[in-house]
Amino acid sequence: MSRDFVAALLQLNAEKQVPREALVRALEDGIQQAYRRVASREDIFVRVDTDTGRIDVWRGRLVVDEVDPEWASAQISLDDARAIKPDVRLGEPILEEQLDGDHFGRVGAQVAKQIILQRIREVERDQVYDQFASREGELMTGTVGRAEPRALILDVGKGVEAILATTEQSPLEHYRIGQPVKAFVLEVRRSARGPQIMVSRTHKNFLRRLFELEVPEIHAGTVEIKSIAREAGSRSKVAVASRQEGLDPVGATVGQRGARVQAVVAELAGEKIDVIPWNDDPSVFVANALSPAQVLGVAIDEEHRIATVTVPERMLSLAIGREGQNARLAARLTGWRIDIRSDLAVAEAAQVKDAEPETVEVAAVITPEPVAEPEPVAEPEPAEAPETPAAVEAAAVEAPEPEAPAAVEAPEPAPEAAAAAPEPATEEPTPKAPAKRTRKKTGAVAS
Repeated sequence: MSRDFVAALLQLNAEKQVPREALVRALEDGIQQAYRRVASREDIFVRVDTDTGRIDVWRGRLVVDEVDPEWASAQISLDDARAIKPDVRLGEPILEEQLDGDHFGRVGAQVAKQIILQRIREVERDQVYDQFASREGELMTGTVGRAEPRALILDVGKGVEAILATTEQSPLEHYRIGQPVKAFVLEVRRSARGPQIMVSRTHKNFLRRLFELEVPEIHAGTVEIKSIAREAGSRSKVAVASRQEGLDPVGATVGQRGARVQAVVAELAGEKIDVIPWNDDPSVFVANALSPAQVLGVAIDEEHRIATVTVPERMLSLAIGREGQNARLAARLTGWRIDIRSDLAVAEAAQVKDAEPETVEVAAVITPEPVAEPEPVAEPEPAEAPETPAAVEAAAVEAPEPEAPAAVEAPEPAPEAAAAAPEPATEEPTPKAPAKRTRKKTGAVAS
């Protein structure tokens, strides 16, 4: 029977791929827990001999520094334990009595079976978790098992499933059941049903791993990927640098006739990829990052990390890109805030800036003119002045007709004329008053 037990243990080890030591610990824990539940005692210890298959169950106490009163039946002090066994150490059990199978029974056997199976599943989950936890940040290939509303479930073997969330899928890609899919391992989580593997196909490091597979120089380290900016399903920019003198990093990454980069593009369902040479000079690197647009000049503001780029007028839309995508990816790739301007706009701004002082001088000259305008405002006075002599002349022309009768009664109108004389000096309408009086008097004389 012991031999059968050892054979079953070895078979379980081969099927589950679980270490033999872990199986033995799970078996000992299961039997121990079963004895404690049946006998309601905490001082049970189990030992399994993997060579002979013998299982020994002992009742004993654990050696501790200070005995807890609540666990007095299961603990013993170090001094008392050394009186029984001189070479005993802390944490070791002092075995007092060996138990046989009669204390176990059929119920205990069923409890032990359940506990042992549970322990084996836990050990298997821990082993699978440790196996996949070490693969975080790497590529993993799985088969599409089923599609859920918010995720795609990939079968990666050993009964383990990877979760490809909808947010981690490229909008250009479509999947079918049974299709092999490469994905980037984001995180491995523990769960009651085993490890949960979260994968992605939109992460920028997924692009990095694909280049490592396709480009031997990147895998060997002679060509280094310095930075990646990616908008999954649309466009990506990759900055590469060479660690070996004389090696063209862009040519090695692109490959002959673009064969290497085309393999990556095919895996990403046609996503556009720009390979850009890295440069330690920020101005040169920013100019390269705006490829394929031509750059005339770059002004760097180190304090605010702003790069002001000047491009030809015909290249302005190309440098910015559709909905600003090219400039946005370049800013992510370089880590600089990029301000793009055309050469015509820069020239016009320079002209306006140069003309600003002249405009100020002209304004200063024009400013006094409104102050000198009050003098012409007094023009109504000279304008009325000619009217006054004209009225006087008109009165003088009419005056000769009544002068003959007025000369007969000269003594009477003289004081009135003298009294009326000062009125024209203050008011203009006064010269008409003597004319009316003259007519009345004339009429009086005529009658």
